[in-house]
Amino acid sequence: MGGMVSAIYLSIGSNGVGPDGAAPARMTQRAMEKILAMEGAGEIGRGRLYHTEPQGKTDQPWFVNSALALRMQIEPIRLLHRLQDIEKELGRTPGERWGPRVIDIDIIFIDDVVMTTEELTIPHPLASQRRFVLAPLADIDPGLAHPVSGKTVAELLAALPADAQPIRLIDPSTETP
Repeated sequence: MGGMVSAIYLSIGSNGVGPDGAAPARMTQRAMEKILAMEGAGEIGRGRLYHTEPQGKTDQPWFVNSALALRMQIEPIRLLHRLQDIEKELGRTPGERWGPRVIDIDIIFIDDVVMTTEELTIPHPLASQRRFVLAPLADIDPGLAHPVSGKTVAELLAALPADAQPIRLIDPSTETP
């Protein structure tokens, strides 16, 4: 990637209350604010906020999920570490896999990068199977192509079983973060 400015697509979610009592929708928005405050970050677009059913471990509160697309010049591993720092700043502590979390930020795509290291896999290995990732990404760019399958976000979303992974759009006029 070197010195290129990349298009970066992130999935952001929360189902826990922040250290200061902030609700999940507010925690998700705070994460976006902190990400966009990183040096050199420029916003491309944001997904809407969705209430989403937990996956993997279902005996926990529903999540609030969204997506953020930004342009930035940064190496993928450095980006991962910076996002992990933001999670910690927002009160995330180590917990069980797929368990409740005050904030979760995942790198979904960086341009057409395909990479696997011990720390990071891009594209995110489960992104094409998760409605809570795809729906907010489709808000930003339904024509965005998965770098491995070549299918668009809209095509991947349409391929998911209709009754799988319930999500509900949060109406900003009735629900404030």
